[in-house]
Amino acid sequence: MQQIKKAVIPVAGLGTRVLPASKSIPKEMLPVVDKPVIQYVIEEAIASGIKEIILVTRSGKSSIEDHFDCHYELEAELSRKGKTAALAQVKDILPADVSISAVRQHQALGLGHAVLCAAPLIGNDDFAVLLPDMLIHAGQTNTCDLAGMVNAYETSGVGQIMVEPVPEHQVDRYGIVDCAGEHVLPGNAADIVRMVEKPKLEEAPSNLSINGRYLLPNRVLELLKTTQPGAGGEIQLTDALAAYLNEGRLQAFHMRGKTYDCGNKAGYLEANVVYGLEHPETAAAMRAFLTQLTL
Repeated sequence: MQQIKKAVIPVAGLGTRVLPASKSIPKEMLPVVDKPVIQYVIEEAIASGIKEIILVTRSGKSSIEDHFDCHYELEAELSRKGKTAALAQVKDILPADVSISAVRQHQALGLGHAVLCAAPLIGNDDFAVLLPDMLIHAGQTNTCDLAGMVNAYETSGVGQIMVEPVPEHQVDRYGIVDCAGEHVLPGNAADIVRMVEKPKLEEAPSNLSINGRYLLPNRVLELLKTTQPGAGGEIQLTDALAAYLNEGRLQAFHMRGKTYDCGNKAGYLEANVVYGLEHPETAAAMRAFLTQLTL
């Protein structure tokens, strides 16, 4: 069984939901406490055993690659001043056995198209797709959901799509999976029979929403090559996955943690509060501030 060692992260989007902040700064580089959003996602991938990160990018996004490169002047200055903790934070972002490469998406033609742009670097391997504005927070579970999903994939050989329950009145905002009525417990997976994009409440087969983490067989790349433009005139990954269900199995992996969508302003602010309450340098001050607000 193939291992998942490659992850595609599409970062070519314009970030219109967080304008004007994203006018000159990639939305993936907006900080949550003291790290850009994209760094959390890549750390999640590394914790799951992924060794090759493939960024699908565009012009104006070079700061993302720069962030994971060496900054000799900064490192030398921090070293000279004896600021060893700060030096470690900027120098040891990537382990030595993890690589980052980039390909361009010259036109905004959808998530499916972005994944297809990475095909030459994916080769014949199975692969992950990680959306960069979705942070997966472990919370009290203290487990990495992506690592659990990788284990499920490598054990079963069945493609995995991470899902999270949402309030029933919000199902029309998300892609929803149909597991034929099976009750999926957190940390477990069940076969998907179909995926429904933003269904009406009365038509929703469940309240399990797709939240931006996919582990896919290489066959999906072949299907993407013949996938026609769908919603919004774009090549949709979900259309290729629906086609794959006609010949193979995909499972919904029920995450244990919670998703924070940093691609919108409310979700971004929520993430900063949650992660700020965990950071050793900010936790006490944040807790005191929030207590004061609620008095």
